[in-house]
Amino acid sequence: MLAKIKNPKISKYIKILSNPRALGLLAFGAVAIMVTWSGIGAVQANYELQKQIAKLEQQNEVERLENENLKLKNEYYKTDEFLGLAARRQFGLAAPGEKVLVVPKSVALAHTVEFSPAAKAETQAQTPKPAYQKNLESWLGFFLNK
Repeated sequence: MLAKIKNPKISKYIKILSNPRALGLLAFGAVAIMVTWSGIGAVQANYELQKQIAKLEQQNEVERLENENLKLKNEYYKTDEFLGLAARRQFGLAAPGEKVLVVPKSVALAHTVEFSPAAKAETQAQTPKPAYQKNLESWLGFFLNK
């Protein structure tokens, strides 16, 4: 009894798939999808390689510029100007006609201002202001060009 009952929807698809043209179209579609998928993979791999090449070219350019900079520094170190400055700085020498003033370290340090980040943070911590007061002072400074 079950053998006699046929599902009309399934038999319709079986008839279509038994047609050689339909099978050929399905095979062609499957091959086209596989070729497209393979092509997309190749394009993606190519893109990644291009990114790596661009990155390496940038690094190469940076290294070339650094080498060029070092060459220029070496050229500067060979000049008489650098030698004169180095002699002044390291040995306290002077060019003919120049006067050398030697300032003792104690005198030089007596006229400096001591700076400590802790002192600056301490003064800021001592005077906390509410937000509205900071805002008002900011606007006043803006309008009065301070």
